Amino acid sequence: MAKIKMAGLQVKVHGKREQNLAQLAEILARPELKDVDFVTLPEMFNCPYKASNFPVYAEEEGGPCWKECSRLAAEHKIYLSAGSMPERDGEGKIYNTAYVFDREGRQIAKHRKAHLFDIDVAGGQSFKESDTLTAGETTTVFDTEFGRMGLCVCYDFRFPEGPRLMAQEGAKVIIVPAAFNMTTGPAHWETMFRQRAVDNQVYTVGTAPARDLSGCYISWGHSMIASPWGNVVMQMDEKEDVRVTEIDLAQVEQVREELPLMAHRRQDLYQVTRLK
Repeated sequence: MAKIKMAGLQVKVHGKREQNLAQLAEILARPELKDVDFVTLPEMFNCPYKASNFPVYAEEEGGPCWKECSRLAAEHKIYLSAGSMPERDGEGKIYNTAYVFDREGRQIAKHRKAHLFDIDVAGGQSFKESDTLTAGETTTVFDTEFGRMGLCVCYDFRFPEGPRLMAQEGAKVIIVPAAFNMTTGPAHWETMFRQRAVDNQVYTVGTAPARDLSGCYISWGHSMIASPWGNVVMQMDEKEDVRVTEIDLAQVEQVREELPLMAHRRQDLYQVTRLK
């Protein structure tokens, strides 16, 4: 089984798309990232996280941000999980969309956030993505030279059926661009990534924006990786950071052999089934 050098980029999100893309290009050119295999970016890495911003920043698939991410993946010969960005389809609908590019810059995965973040926590955070966004309709897995991986966006990860379906379909790593806030972050961020890893015996990789107290949305940060045994392999604090972590997919197979949860499921009693 393969070892993967993962680089998580916990960056601040600036008001200009071009500045966010220039920041990405500068980081990817750093010597310490020369030999990485896979780079992960945060949710809405090119757009300040505010519902009214999404239509303003939205581009069609293949637009300028998409092209620059594709180009950078090819230039640096990396897999690039390009966080998520606002996407406009041909009918004018807006989605919170995650793309993954391979080492040649080819798009190998696309996931539109399926669960929209509409919450109102008493004394805490209030947000309504559905004011401007449309929900996606799929659960997403994709293939790499290292094996199959799953992809979802932030709030999607709270619903256990999606990660379970990804694991059933062969995912050994689940990539989650996310932006938990100052209410949900301290309460649930680490707990959820560790528990989803334990439930499905996968690596879970969460990448968040750095905290910016002057921004319109204050991110919890704390980008992290949890192992299939539920250990925290890597976790940042709230500040801007770039962290390279090697994960070993042999651990997925070892844990699944020693504690065969997937084999012990009572599918005569319950099932998680893909409908679309």
